[in-house]
Amino acid sequence: MARKNKNTRNNKNPKDRNPRNRNLRNRNLRSATGSMLNLRQRKRFCYFCKENINNLDYKNVSMLEKFISDKGKIRPKRSTGNCGQHQRKIATAIKRARVIALIPYFKR
Repeated sequence: MARKNKNTRNNKNPKDRNPRNRNLRNRNLRSATGSMLNLRQRKRFCYFCKENINNLDYKNVSMLEKFISDKGKIRPKRSTGNCGQHQRKIATAIKRARVIALIPYFKR
């Protein structure tokens, strides 16, 4: 009779041998994926592409404040829904407005 090699018989992680660890891991994965499905948001679209706005002016403070958080940080592309091209233009416009002191660097 051919003897089975231990390495070929069980290539799994040693933690998987214990059924308690396997059940805990599966339960954690299930709860994580279930909660992620509920938090899914609808896809956002670029404000500037939708409104067909070509020029971004750093002097238009009211428009730029839509893209700044309450602490004064520039909101990321994933939360505003802007395309990469317009997000870069927004960032440079906000930075220019900060230098001229139209927009504060941070809010307290």
